[in-house]
Amino acid sequence: MFRLFSHPRFLAIYSGTLTLVFVATTATNLWHGPRRISAAEQHDFRHPDFDQLTVHRINIVEPDGTPRLIISDKAEFPGGFYMGKETSRADRSSAGMLFNDDEGTENGGMLFGGNRSADRQFHSYGHLSFDGYEQDQSMSLDSNQDGDERTTAYQINDNIGDTLFTPEVMAGFAALHAMPEGPAKQKAIADFKAKYPTPCAPEPHSNATPTNPPSSVSAILTATPASCCASPPTERPPCSSSTPPAK
Repeated sequence: MFRLFSHPRFLAIYSGTLTLVFVATTATNLWHGPRRISAAEQHDFRHPDFDQLTVHRINIVEPDGTPRLIISDKAEFPGGFYMGKETSRADRSSAGMLFNDDEGTENGGMLFGGNRSADRQFHSYGHLSFDGYEQDQSMSLDSNQDGDERTTAYQINDNIGDTLFTPEVMAGFAALHAMPEGPAKQKAIADFKAKYPTPCAPEPHSNATPTNPPSSVSAILTATPASCCASPPTERPPCSSSTPPAK
């Protein structure tokens, strides 16, 4: 058998056959030219169809990379966005969606969640809001449950002013929020309002507790000047410790 494979005549026939196959294949490709992918095939390649996707976070961006919509679980939920840049927000701890305007600045969002606490109480929350241009929430829909107490509120806030909530202004709000109560804080609030005139947004949850729910499920609330600027506009006090701050 090995002698047959090593015989000169066999090797000549084998080599000639391979050469003919190679020449025929090359000639066929040259005759027909390279295969072009059809438009339909290109469309399918760019738009694959999946029955299910399992992800932690989806970032939807414009062709130039501007972030427009973030869909995320609790662990990967983003901070704030300003002109396309993400900033940290330690107060955010919830799953949901974040809306950005054409410039990549946050202008709304949706949060939701719930759990059973160690004392076997039920907790549930949902929040949907839309903001003015670089302003606080102009409209929001909230629902909260803490044990046997439930609150639901729909808000329309006439809080648009001349001061835009830039990172500098937001840092000022955060600094005021961190100050202890007292005359020094009140003076700092007055100085801040003189430098950055703003009507400030109402604090819908400032008096809402399991024993003191909002008196109306649909109301336009009025903020007091001191409490208004005492906390950043996007860090409203929740109904309870189980509910994360609203967007």
